[in-house]
Amino acid sequence: MAHILSAVGGTSADVVPVTRALLSVSDKTGLIPLAQALHAAGAQLLSTGGTAAAIRAAGIPVTDVSDHTGSPECLDGRVKTLHPKIHGGILAVRGNEKHEADMVANGIGAIDMTILNLYPFGATVAKGGDFAQCIENIDIGGPSMLRSTAKNHAFTTIVTNPDQYDEVIAQIKNGGTNLALRKKYAARAFALSASYDSAIASWFSSQLADDAAVVQTRAYVPEFPLKYGCNPHQKPAGISSLMGSKLPFDVLNGIPGYINLLDATNAWQLVEELGRATGLAAAGSFKHVSPAGAAVAVPLSDGECAAYEVTREAADALTPVALAYLRARNADPMCSFGDFAAVSDIVDEKTAMILKKEVSDGIVAPGYTPEALAILKTKKGGKFIILKATEGYAPPQVEYREVYGMTFSQKRNDTVITRDHMNVVHGADSISDDVSRDMIVASICVKYTQSNSVGFAKDGMMVGVGAGQQSRVDCVKLAGRKVTTWYMRQHPKVLALKFKAGVKRQDRVNARVRYIEGDLTPEERVRWEAQFETVPEPLQKSDQDEFMEKATGVTVSSDAFFPFRDSIDHASKVGVSYVVQPGGSVQDGAVNAACEEYGMVMVHTGVRLFHH
Repeated sequence: MAHILSAVGGTSADVVPVTRALLSVSDKTGLIPLAQALHAAGAQLLSTGGTAAAIRAAGIPVTDVSDHTGSPECLDGRVKTLHPKIHGGILAVRGNEKHEADMVANGIGAIDMTILNLYPFGATVAKGGDFAQCIENIDIGGPSMLRSTAKNHAFTTIVTNPDQYDEVIAQIKNGGTNLALRKKYAARAFALSASYDSAIASWFSSQLADDAAVVQTRAYVPEFPLKYGCNPHQKPAGISSLMGSKLPFDVLNGIPGYINLLDATNAWQLVEELGRATGLAAAGSFKHVSPAGAAVAVPLSDGECAAYEVTREAADALTPVALAYLRARNADPMCSFGDFAAVSDIVDEKTAMILKKEVSDGIVAPGYTPEALAILKTKKGGKFIILKATEGYAPPQVEYREVYGMTFSQKRNDTVITRDHMNVVHGADSISDDVSRDMIVASICVKYTQSNSVGFAKDGMMVGVGAGQQSRVDCVKLAGRKVTTWYMRQHPKVLALKFKAGVKRQDRVNARVRYIEGDLTPEERVRWEAQFETVPEPLQKSDQDEFMEKATGVTVSSDAFFPFRDSIDHASKVGVSYVVQPGGSVQDGAVNAACEEYGMVMVHTGVRLFHH
């Protein structure tokens, strides 16, 4: 059994003045104001290399570490700070008679603060450095000083990031750092050390011939608390970033919740990929981490204008991003009530005006015009959530998720479905650009839908999404019902409904859907009829059958192969002409034959898109 050391006693103090500080940073952000504050407080500054040169250039006195230790830097800079006068000055317990005697005997002066960055090992790997270069960028002296300072935090302060400098300067001006800050910074330093070493261990193992298992350590930086998690009793809750990485968004307005942010991150990935794959402005409308709708900018038909309550003139004046969101929202406007929106392009005033009249919790986008931002900030009494996607954000290639004490990891699903995946075509020699577009829209949509999932698209928009069913044919039935509702919203009887003045927009949406569904209870019918100037004539099954016979040109996409032909049989009832799926089932032959019977064109992508 390992020998456990006893604590070393010394004096204790809350506030510790900084008499000597060691600075060695590769990131010079904020360095000079910090050095000036330390010098003004009477601290001696020790430094190395480029850091010392920068401080000197600013006219601030600084002592080279080699002069302080009496030992020159050597071995190509591998040995600079690995010296008793450095680590002894950091680790000495103040007020301990033996430690103080050792310091006098060895000419060691106390070092009260260490400001450092670590060698950019992760950046070296990311840039494709060879084995030898990556090895050279493994920091030794930095982590050693970091751990020494953090261990002795009762007396010393470890500073590892420029975002800490303002707080340090404020405390220095008040006489020194307090114990609470030193503890907080020590905890962050040990997390940084653990993350740094984990990255090295993981990379080193990847260079071995075998699959050597290593301990994975991930360090997180708390960014902001959340009111609660999925449910009000799930407290505490919060958002953290991976140390060394930004969040994928900035909060410009409002206070996002746990589910809001799950919606936002999934919705943003969907629209970003959809815009990239099609070259068109894209939008999504999310609820409970699945899309209620998604679309790209394709002009509206006259029937759609009437169903979506937009005039022909207004529709023609829409910008591409506004058009994309109008379509996404109208895929299933009942389910989109209270959605979280996402768009691939800068939000302009026309898009903001569409959002203004809808019940929505928030939006994520790459940016906002000043006019649009001003409009959106007034929504929901100023509480509308506005997120700005981080430009150039690159998510980690490996994702981790902790569930019930287990940590799952997998390579991120970074496959973006494009026309290049539409090469295996059954039932036609080729497919048109419009069909390819709809296949891409439907496939990227189901990629970000809880599995099992099936989605129907037409004219650049989803018209039915079936999410989270254990049976694939049930996904088809669920989404197919939504397709029927979308079509029937354009039926003359539905368009002719005369609502009383003052009936709200969402109430009109819901009333039309219930008219189409037709299964009103007697109690429900009383309240439903009260919304109209005259009681509507019932919508008969024959009306629906006759109207749906004209449905055609719909594309259906499945996140995995169709195991039986029953899904194709049901899809045929809602105007499906095109099918896109991964393929690979032993039943592919039977499914292809079913498509041929109905005159459908089938495309196999070879890519499964499960999402959990």
